[in-house]
Amino acid sequence: MMNKKNILMVLLMFLTVSSFAQKTLSEGTIVYDVVVNTGNKEPQMADALDGATTTVYLKGSKSRTDMVSALGTESNIYDSKTGNAIILKEYSSQKLMITLTKENWETKNKAYSNVMFEFLPETKEINGYSCKKAIAKMSNGKTFNVYYTADVVVSNKEYNYTFKDLPGLAIQYEIEAGKTKINYTVSKIDFTAVATSKFDTPKTGYRVMTYEENQQMKKSGIQ
Repeated sequence: MMNKKNILMVLLMFLTVSSFAQKTLSEGTIVYDVVVNTGNKEPQMADALDGATTTVYLKGSKSRTDMVSALGTESNIYDSKTGNAIILKEYSSQKLMITLTKENWETKNKAYSNVMFEFLPETKEINGYSCKKAIAKMSNGKTFNVYYTADVVVSNKEYNYTFKDLPGLAIQYEIEAGKTKINYTVSKIDFTAVATSKFDTPKTGYRVMTYEENQQMKKSGIQ
């Protein structure tokens, strides 16, 4: 029978092993592969996103998310310290830079803030990562499944509003937009340093507008 001293030693050993197993990602790169299912045999614009990649670059309070698809490239560059952000869109010959204040960024991500998670006992291994399942409940009532690993913890929780309250890194999740299902799965996590220039604001080559101006363009059907 184990005495209190032996029990304490076992607990300390378990905590030590757990701390070594868990990695903190304060700087590095996460790559997601994107698979789209429109539920329709006829080709649609959303099908052009199938086979896209979403790459997240992290460095301290700064983050950059690039989605590259057959349609073009769209990037979000955000600084959680200042709250300011820019969106870069490159489609065909059009290059657009949208500037966002802290308030603009919060408005843009309103639907993805305050997501509640229901944690389930189900587990699955995805690309070498042991994952747990959770059901994400959005403020608009919609839900989606997410598999996350507690083995990797991102320091900058603000890089993705959807998962800032998730106790680990989202490895796989699927979001529905109407009949279209978009599945994201991590294919690579790189802990090496990211160049500061990744988060620089381009000086030339882009048509610059504010978030409000861009919203007005959308309402007018121009964009």
